[in-house]
Amino acid sequence: MRVKLVTEAMRKTIPGQYEQDGLGDEQIVWAVFFTPDSNWTWYVCEMWEEEGETFFAGLVDGHEVEFGLWCLSEMERARGPMGLPIERDRFWVPVSLGSVKRTLAKSGRLVV
Repeated sequence: MRVKLVTEAMRKTIPGQYEQDGLGDEQIVWAVFFTPDSNWTWYVCEMWEEEGETFFAGLVDGHEVEFGLWCLSEMERARGPMGLPIERDRFWVPVSLGSVKRTLAKSGRLVV
């Protein structure tokens, strides 16, 4: 059974666009998406609706680690190199963006 990428609980909990603006590393990462057959991971800090589309803002660990924006419809269509869809980490516990960045730095993915 495939896990839904976005639940109603997430829609009610995750801050909207710019609601964590100015918090820097104190922002909370509320959810994580990943490609099970690749090395891409998306750390969600904010989520909002605009013109019928769901958008996210947060840290993206792909070709490089950078803060970015992305949309749900693209994630739902995307497939990794083995054809697997993007998944949500169902066991993620919200932590600070700084904590995520420190973990990525320890793994060598992020230079601070």
